[in-house]
Amino acid sequence: MGRRHILTPPGLILNTITPCAACKLLRRRCAEECPFSPYFSPHEPQKFAAVHKVFGASNVSKMLMEVPESQRADTANSLVYEANLRLRDPVYGCMGAISALHQQIQSLQIELNSLRAEIIKYKYRQATNSNNTITSTNDSVLASETLSSIVAPPSQPPPPLPLMPPPPSVVVSSPSSSSISSLYTPPTSSSTGYSSNISSVNVPYFD
Repeated sequence: MGRRHILTPPGLILNTITPCAACKLLRRRCAEECPFSPYFSPHEPQKFAAVHKVFGASNVSKMLMEVPESQRADTANSLVYEANLRLRDPVYGCMGAISALHQQIQSLQIELNSLRAEIIKYKYRQATNSNNTITSTNDSVLASETLSSIVAPPSQPPPPLPLMPPPPSVVVSSPSSSSISSLYTPPTSSSTGYSSNISSVNVPYFD
């Protein structure tokens, strides 16, 4: 009959039949209340071997008991990571990895700043080229217009046609009585007397 563990973090391979990696390495009986059993599976003995070599089994047990039970899985993983880095770099350990990551971040930040500066320069150069193109186009259009105005002066409009004088207006007026009377004057009494005198006096035509 296997052992049961009341509180176990999710995603871990639990030891129910065989002893845990810590008890197997330490060659002792794995009790039901073993603090290493939920976090150091017998299928991954190299993890506890690194932790035991760097920190010691008693220190690891004390550190696991000092943190809340909900954070013990993360604590065990952190101890395994630090132990592996300490075995890889005995002088700096995890600080060497942190320093290398900081240097990598700084180099990437410098590269990013240089790329941003290049982008700004490219945009400025492109804007300047577009402005120069527009200015040269305007200058060429203005020069062509000036040359065309010099070579071919603008044609003058034709002179306006002379205005014909209006035809004289003919006024037809009906003859009035006054005009008729002015044209014809009847004989006066003096002429009548003259004729009477001539008729009364016998004037011989032949002597």
